Amino acid sequence: MPDIERVQARLSNIESVAPILGALRTISLGSWQIALRRRGEVQHYGERLLALLPPVLAQMRSQKRRGYRKKAPPSPEAASRVVLVIGSERGLCGRYNTVIASFVARHVAQLQAQGAAVEVHVLGSRARRALTQQGIAVERGYELSATALPPFSLAESLTREHLAHRERVVDVAYSEYHNAVHSQPRVRRWLPPQLPPLQVAQSAEVIVETADPRSLYERILGQWAAVSLYGLLLEAAASEHAARFRLMESASQNADRLTEELLQELQSARRQAITQEMQELAAGAGLLG
Repeated sequence: MPDIERVQARLSNIESVAPILGALRTISLGSWQIALRRRGEVQHYGERLLALLPPVLAQMRSQKRRGYRKKAPPSPEAASRVVLVIGSERGLCGRYNTVIASFVARHVAQLQAQGAAVEVHVLGSRARRALTQQGIAVERGYELSATALPPFSLAESLTREHLAHRERVVDVAYSEYHNAVHSQPRVRRWLPPQLPPLQVAQSAEVIVETADPRSLYERILGQWAAVSLYGLLLEAAASEHAARFRLMESASQNADRLTEELLQELQSARRQAITQEMQELAAGAGLLG
């Protein structure tokens, strides 16, 4: 016969954990949706920044600044290579950090096989731990907020830091968000900025009045690089919270199933206990042979 006290203790434990799982699931869902909405706003802002570049380039041409040269990106062989990994600061997101760490290990091994000297920088203590377990030496680590989405100031500070080293080629490794159930690790070139094709033409909507259009061009380019990195941070955050939501949803469903099974087991144990007690009373009264 099942131990009633043991079943009641297990049922009590599950009932105390269930509200926590529900709260974590709700928080993850909210953070996930906010990250996606903010990423859309950031993408729109990045498009508006790019729209400013053609008039600035036209102004540079109209002033016949022949001394302007678009700096060619450093060659991967000669440049300092940095892989910036976006992970998580919190756990309870399944194999999120482990998958990214395995992907980065393969990417770094491929770069090293080509003769490149690679530094690995990582955002998030959980991802740093996963990279260490993969045998990857982390040159620099950054903490992420454990209670909020990454701020834009983080993207700005990282952009200033890496743009100060113009010889660097920086790849960003992150979890690319596809939908509610699917994301995958990806590496994307961040610096030098990879601009889409721009048509150098004067725009009627933008009037550029400056004696130094090149400085304005570099300012816009730096801002666009920061916005691009912030978009990747938000996309990685959406993937992380989606993974955490799926895990909490599965845990909640398992808790509900286990609660139902324990309730049935408890009812069965009580019926058996009542039946045994009635048999003992009947035997004591001489009603049973």
